[in-house]
Amino acid sequence: MARILIAEDDDNVREFVARALGLKGHDIVKAEDGGIAAEILEAESGKFDLLLSDIKMPVMDGIALALSTGAQFPDLPILLMTGFADQREKAHGLDALIYDVLPKPFSLNQILDKVDDALNNRPVEIISLARQAIA
Repeated sequence: MARILIAEDDDNVREFVARALGLKGHDIVKAEDGGIAAEILEAESGKFDLLLSDIKMPVMDGIALALSTGAQFPDLPILLMTGFADQREKAHGLDALIYDVLPKPFSLNQILDKVDDALNNRPVEIISLARQAIA
């Protein structure tokens, strides 16, 4: 399965996501904020299949982490998550760097599906339209 770096400052969300993805067989590395995640990425030469990051975090937010990661490791897919609409809007300028932004709160199935989509590089627009047609 995939090796995923999770950058999330909320302990409960970080553990929920890590457990969910771990149960799917993914190898998970956790960081409490963007600064630690950036250090891990550099120390490991970007050898991850996905960076999953919250946007609003102390030290280095998800936007700065995405910009740094995109510059150093342009082939690493980035999936952002946020519970704040204004933060989601800031991420839309990063379309070339990030796969998508997942709004919080999300369900277990939503995070698993979105991570699977990102890992398999499924086009976001097609996924959204297909899911709307099913609903």
